[in-house]
Amino acid sequence: MTTLDFDALRHARATQPERIGEILASRTRRELIRGDGRLFIVAADHRARGALGVRNDANAMANRYDLLESIATALSRPGVDGVLGTPDIIDDLALLGLLDDKIVVGSMNRGGLWGSSFEMDDRYTAYDIDKIKRDRLDFAKNLVRINLEDAGSLATLEATALAVSEAAKCGIPIMLEPFMSSWANGRVKNDLTTDAVILSIAIAEGLGNSSAYSWLKLPVVADMARVMAATTLPTLLLGGDPVGEQEETFDSWRNALGLPGVRGLVVGRSLLYPSDGNVEAAIDTAAELVHGA
Repeated sequence: MTTLDFDALRHARATQPERIGEILASRTRRELIRGDGRLFIVAADHRARGALGVRNDANAMANRYDLLESIATALSRPGVDGVLGTPDIIDDLALLGLLDDKIVVGSMNRGGLWGSSFEMDDRYTAYDIDKIKRDRLDFAKNLVRINLEDAGSLATLEATALAVSEAAKCGIPIMLEPFMSSWANGRVKNDLTTDAVILSIAIAEGLGNSSAYSWLKLPVVADMARVMAATTLPTLLLGGDPVGEQEETFDSWRNALGLPGVRGLVVGRSLLYPSDGNVEAAIDTAAELVHGA
């Protein structure tokens, strides 16, 4: 793991909070698309939605310092283009000096807390487009779960449409992560069938008054060729909560990454908390899948 100065981080948060804005205002940025045109982004926005679990450990992501060390390790590896997080994560990484020459993605709607009765009303409680522009971030991201039997989804759709429109107005790429969802035994369950993913794409890519800056973030499901035939938007693949053997997961990503329109990976838990504990090896394997040797 990467060694980080957490004493300095805590001191700066207590005595120099303005340093966060100063660092973000002066950080070295990079172009979104360069080289092979593909992106590998590490996702770290789960905690703000109350989702701390990985596999069978309900509190795997509870230790903030372990998470930051894993993210730092990932960002230090060749082929990792950037990080996705809520303001608290991005601010910590800024103070730790880890964001130069990286794509920084701001996570927007974290109001649909995991396991809550209001999970489908996924309000925008983290970044908004104005603040993403303020902090000179490179990308916006939102979660668009669509439950045809829950009116809370309508508020989420409307808010997302406004966010997409505002992103296009500001020229900020925005990553839409759509799912068809339903309630099952008091929990929200995402439908990962091919037809459901295609339907979610059709709904999500029509949100907003312009799709010029819209991207998709999609799960890897059966018949990904048919999924990718459903859209012309640039698409990144998500990892989700890891299940099964890690090699099987890597194989599924490898196959999907070869499809037209797929631009790379946005993966968090399965790489930051790999089953064997070797973050470097997991990150390096994924980076090779995205960018090649």
